[in-house]
Amino acid sequence: MEPKDEVLFRIKSFDLIHFCKYHNYKIECLVWGYMAMAYRRYFDGAIEKTRRKYLKLNIANKLLLGFLPLFILTVLMAAYALASLGRLNAINKSIVQGDIPFLLAMDKMISSVYSQELHGDRYMILKSRQNMELYEGERLEFQNQLRIISSLPGKDKNAIDRLSTLHKEYNSIFKNWFRSIDMPASDQSVSKKRIGEKQNELIGLIREISGQTSSELNEKTRTASLIGSISSRIYLVFCIFSLLIGLGAALAITRNISGAIIRLKNATQEISKGKFDYAPDIHNQDELGELSHSFSEMAKRLKRLEEMYLDTSPLTHLPGGIAIENILKKQIDSGHLFAFCLIDLDNFKAYNDNYGYARGNQVIKNTALIIEEAVKKHGTDESFYGHIGGDDFVVISSIDHYVDICRFIVDRFDKTVEEFYDPKDLRNGFIIRRTRKGVEKKFPIMTISIGVVTNQERQLKHVVQVGEIAAETKNYAKSKPGSLYYVDRRKGNS
Repeated sequence: MEPKDEVLFRIKSFDLIHFCKYHNYKIECLVWGYMAMAYRRYFDGAIEKTRRKYLKLNIANKLLLGFLPLFILTVLMAAYALASLGRLNAINKSIVQGDIPFLLAMDKMISSVYSQELHGDRYMILKSRQNMELYEGERLEFQNQLRIISSLPGKDKNAIDRLSTLHKEYNSIFKNWFRSIDMPASDQSVSKKRIGEKQNELIGLIREISGQTSSELNEKTRTASLIGSISSRIYLVFCIFSLLIGLGAALAITRNISGAIIRLKNATQEISKGKFDYAPDIHNQDELGELSHSFSEMAKRLKRLEEMYLDTSPLTHLPGGIAIENILKKQIDSGHLFAFCLIDLDNFKAYNDNYGYARGNQVIKNTALIIEEAVKKHGTDESFYGHIGGDDFVVISSIDHYVDICRFIVDRFDKTVEEFYDPKDLRNGFIIRRTRKGVEKKFPIMTISIGVVTNQERQLKHVVQVGEIAAETKNYAKSKPGSLYYVDRRKGNS
């Protein structure tokens, strides 16, 4: 604590003690006063230590600390929501599974009591067995509803037992009345009167129980409404606190790192304009400094990727001529043994003219996929494949792997090329097209030819030399029928 704060602490302690003595307070007042001052002194020191520790935190920990209150509020909101939903669910469950079935059963029981009286009267007048059966059916229906309400939770079992007893007495009076069917009307009137009295007592009890349940149902409805109202207000308070804390955390974080972020933003805008040599002027030694360094490396990488993208085939998205030349030159300069495979489709022009460029593009894409699969299955991480243009492709691989790659390409192409022809042309084994001179000519089903050049038997000095030998080897392969690959095995230095 600073000297100034120490003086204030002593003055406040003295004022509190003087106040307690002046007003004749007990010693407990003095004790609580000293404790309050001690706690304040302790908490002031703790807050200062916490502030200093916060300033030493890295960016990740500051972010975590800033959003920790939001996380706690979110957890509290979720917990409160679950608790509220649990209470509402319990109330709704008791209403749906208890009160509503209970009230419906009560209504049916009243209806059964009145129906018993109706069918009993008719039986006594008409002496019809059918009316007696209807009476018995209503009696059993009452008993069935009685069993239903007895199985419902949270109901007054004593009232239900009393209801059952009254109904039994009601039925007993009816039985006595039925036995007096052949007696004079004066003898029957006594039982009839007792039936009316017992019926009123039974109906009154049912309505009393039903009224209690209705009151409970209304109370539950009000409770559910109150829970919803309170929950909405608490959610509003949570949302306001979350908003305030979120804004506070955002302002605190922005104040610490906004300068470096603004410089990174400016660098991003410059790089988006194509100025990949632009580097953000950030000298921080923390995470932002590391980010600045990585950003500069990324800009260099983007510059290289842009150069490659400008040279990439828009159809197959494979590297084009410039990338192929760079990789080939790198292989020549390294002095390592390699194989340069020049791939070409036979009779593709006739196919493209006959079926159109769209289906021709599908053939090109399929060929690119085959080459890609071949290199991934049989090549290495150093293997390279590209698209010169049209129906010409290139694969650069090691001496140990080019044979398997070429065989896979040839086999897979012959198996899939038939999918691109119409059934008629496929049955014929050719398509008919007119040449530039107007002469009809049969063009066989497409095949693939691969010319392979290696530096295993001769020294390759430059890219043009490799291209010329590969083109010559490929043309020789194209002169042979069917799909195949041909390897130039001539020796010499030229």
